[in-house]
Amino acid sequence: MRVFTLLSAAMALIAAPLAAQVALPRVPIPQVGPVLGDALDDLDETRTALQRTANRLARDRLRMIDRLVRRNADVIELDAEGAPARRGELLVMDASVKAIEPALQAGFTMLSQDEIEGLDLSVIRIGVPAGLDLAEAQLLLSNLLPTAQISADNLHFQSGSANGAALAISAQSAASTAVPVGMIDGAPGPSVKVAETRGFAKGAPFPSNHGSAVASLLASAGAGNIKVADVYGTDKAGGNALAIAKGLGWLVSSGSKVVTISLVGPNNAVLQRAIGAAQRKGVVVVAAVGNDGPAAPPAYPASYEGVVAVTAVDGKRRALIEAGRALHLDYSAPGAGIYGRNAKGKRIGLRGTSFATPLVASRIARAMGQGGNWRTALDNEAIDLGRKGPDDTYGRGLVCGTCKGR
Repeated sequence: MRVFTLLSAAMALIAAPLAAQVALPRVPIPQVGPVLGDALDDLDETRTALQRTANRLARDRLRMIDRLVRRNADVIELDAEGAPARRGELLVMDASVKAIEPALQAGFTMLSQDEIEGLDLSVIRIGVPAGLDLAEAQLLLSNLLPTAQISADNLHFQSGSANGAALAISAQSAASTAVPVGMIDGAPGPSVKVAETRGFAKGAPFPSNHGSAVASLLASAGAGNIKVADVYGTDKAGGNALAIAKGLGWLVSSGSKVVTISLVGPNNAVLQRAIGAAQRKGVVVVAAVGNDGPAAPPAYPASYEGVVAVTAVDGKRRALIEAGRALHLDYSAPGAGIYGRNAKGKRIGLRGTSFATPLVASRIARAMGQGGNWRTALDNEAIDLGRKGPDDTYGRGLVCGTCKGR
């Protein structure tokens, strides 16, 4: 803010000579150069600080992935793109059981054939031959099955943390006016009431702080008939693409019209196909851009076409410095200075794009329940921040900006 104040002052000084000729011809005109120079110096310093922060967040992300893989090497490894995935397994689409025979002859094994409920999607899980790492196996299988779609079972990470000061979000509309909402995350604790929870990972459903917080925000913001797909459970390789796709299929088939996903990961063919199938059935998918900073790779599923990508602002309506990016950005919502519930039902402070996302999802569900065009409704509500019109920092504007504390 200080930079913009200095710049405004500098521009006023530049215009001063013309005014002085009319009103105050004998008043000395101040030196503009040093003032403008100081403002530009401050602006450069701000840019440098932001770049340092972005670089630090990017390094932190890589260190986190490295630690995750090393500590869980029995179940997680890196794929051909360097992204973490379930160890020793690959996913195949667009191929029949008969068509994968060349892979079986080369030492791959068929683990299962999954028909994903509600999405008309078939995925074959393939076991990697002993002695091959996942990246090598991925390239080999692609050569053996050139017409099939091959991908690793990539992991996705929750994009928020339970910390920071807070303001409780109150319900903005009666849940009865909203269409059913689905949530893909960890399971909520028993104190957060939802219509149904189903597990899609080892040990699921298993209460988590992140899932509890997201579900509590959905409920407090007016979402109704909330169903939760727990894709984490107690699985160290939880949050994988196949689990998310299965969870999404169940939510679609059980009637959810809006699905919120506060998870981020790499581009994955199975998840992209699943989301496209859900969208063709009229389901609106809302996803967080993550908290790895602007230097991180584009976040998925937020970056998939048609997904409503959400970022977050703090209590002063400033973009969170750690907010990630997507290939497009739709809306921003409060993601700091808010409260939710943890798995034990305790009221906790929250920060992250994870927690902005359910607020946008609840608004969409309400608009759909009222029978209007949800995009028009959100655009009418959105408060334009940053430069005029849609931008890469706040999207089409701030949604739920008037949410009040209880």
